[in-house]
Amino acid sequence: MTSSATPSFFFQNIPVRNAQTLEASLELFTNKGFFKTSVHDIAEKAQVSIGFIYHHFKDKEGIARSLYNLLLQRMNELIDQIEVAYTDTKSRCFAVIRTLFELTESEPEVMQFIIHARHKEFLPEEKSICSTTAFVRMRAFVFTGMDNGEIREMDPLVAAMIVYGGAIRMICLRLDDVVEAPLPTLLESLWENTWRGLDP
Repeated sequence: MTSSATPSFFFQNIPVRNAQTLEASLELFTNKGFFKTSVHDIAEKAQVSIGFIYHHFKDKEGIARSLYNLLLQRMNELIDQIEVAYTDTKSRCFAVIRTLFELTESEPEVMQFIIHARHKEFLPEEKSICSTTAFVRMRAFVFTGMDNGEIREMDPLVAAMIVYGGAIRMICLRLDDVVEAPLPTLLESLWENTWRGLDP
């Protein structure tokens, strides 16, 4: 599965050369791997100078950290939009999965970096993805639903895994080209069976 277009939402409203550097890094880290990508590779692909990279990002780890933080900040913004647009747990959780499925199709390199990359290997001081704010908030939608009776009583983490576990696994399989159908075409079937295990 390859990206059909350059990611846009995730790189909006930042200086142009910073965006070029982070986009180039995303593509290289995703396709070559962090450890096989050099600062010179990034500078060449981004069409910026080595001096620019060292001045603005310090080193390759600094680029990766900036990319990690930016992508997760944008994920938080998407969660903000969902939280404002929907008030009930079922609609919020469905919207989260729909958004993740759409991003998998439109911006697969972003999703590769967020979901597949082993961040702890090259950013050991950063939180694991599951502990970052966006993913904590996704689980909080489920916990709130249990508190207000929209989801039947069970271990809250089990409920969160029921809501998101299958969807995340499908994203991984789609990114690995195991699932051939676009994920949005499978959304309704997945969600119908997911909610059946939660509905009080």
